[in-house]
Amino acid sequence: MSQSRPLTRIDQAQLDNVVRRHEMFRNARMGGSRATLSFFDLSGLSLAGRDLAHADFVGSALRGANLTGARLDCAAMFACDLRQANLENASLVKTDLRGACLRGAVLIGANLFESDLRDGTLAETDRGGNFKIVQVESQPTEASGADLSGANLTNARLSGAMALHTDFTDAVMRGCKLVRATMRGANFSGSNLEGADLSGADLRGACLRGAVLTGASMTMTETAGADMEDMLTDQPAGQSADGLGKPLDELARLHTLWIGSGGAQGAKVDLSGYDLRGCPSLARMCLTMVAASGTTFYGMNLEAVQLQAANLEGSDFRTCKLAGADLRGANLKRAKLNNADLGGANLRPLMLDEKRAMRSDLEGAKLRYVNLSGACLRGVNFAGADLSFANLLGADMTKTDFRNAKLFGARVERSAIQTANLEGVAGLKL
Repeated sequence: MSQSRPLTRIDQAQLDNVVRRHEMFRNARMGGSRATLSFFDLSGLSLAGRDLAHADFVGSALRGANLTGARLDCAAMFACDLRQANLENASLVKTDLRGACLRGAVLIGANLFESDLRDGTLAETDRGGNFKIVQVESQPTEASGADLSGANLTNARLSGAMALHTDFTDAVMRGCKLVRATMRGANFSGSNLEGADLSGADLRGACLRGAVLTGASMTMTETAGADMEDMLTDQPAGQSADGLGKPLDELARLHTLWIGSGGAQGAKVDLSGYDLRGCPSLARMCLTMVAASGTTFYGMNLEAVQLQAANLEGSDFRTCKLAGADLRGANLKRAKLNNADLGGANLRPLMLDEKRAMRSDLEGAKLRYVNLSGACLRGVNFAGADLSFANLLGADMTKTDFRNAKLFGARVERSAIQTANLEGVAGLKL
């Protein structure tokens, strides 16, 4: 038996009162009570920045609601109508979104870690104790046309979900379950699907350009017409490290000797075009002036590495640990540094003598969601680079060149940009 259930409409003042009591409940204060908003019409209302973790929204309508920065961890949002809702930077950790409709919703930078977006059917018991199906507009979770760019979907469950033409650009989807999901025409550019299960999924016409699919299961996945250029899989991305002739750590020691002796001993190492995944850590190694253009360093530990004056043009440093690295004078043009950690890194100009200096060059580099907090970025060339959602808090940006760069959602201190070149910069918000 299937039937519709009417929704109860409340206004913003009534909702604010419910939320206030829920926040008191969350803080164990006298008079607080859990928000029970099941089968309510909350369309167009605002819950921005509010704490609604563990709240009950089952079957409710939140169409066009403002949920930016809201905390909805472990909330029951089964069969919710979230069409055109704004969930930018919202926290939805382990949230039950089965059967929800997210068509056209904005979830840029949202955290959906281990959330459940599988299909589901909403049922309740009548007075006689018999189950009846409550009619909802969409049974499978639908995210068609939604914007999940940069969202964290690690270990999320989307098996059977409908996500036509959905934007997953640069989303972190490690271990995501997408079994039999329908995602025709979806955009997965630069997304991290490491260890994801895409068995039986429909990816026809999808864009997987630059996506990471290492360890992913793609049994019977339909990919006709999909753009799979520059995709990173378990297959070597370039030459295998076996072709180097010697173990990487031994080559690094020879290179250090070559640098320390002014070329009299050891040997300069050339890593250009090699895939170094699976190689030993290069943390704290001296690789000054190394040749490594087009090299795949993906996911490696490079903490405190010395890469002064290194040629790293077009190399892949995504998710790498580069905290405290010395990158003075490095050539990182068009390099991939999405989600890399460069906290406290040194990228100021490398002084060659009293009059000459070599500045670090990141023209056209991809640095979405990169951590540059506390880094020295003096004089760095970021012209045309994409620093969307980058963490630049505490960074020294004196005379840094951001001409025509993208800084959508970047975290920047007002005082830090007073001496930076922001000509033509896009999306900077203080």
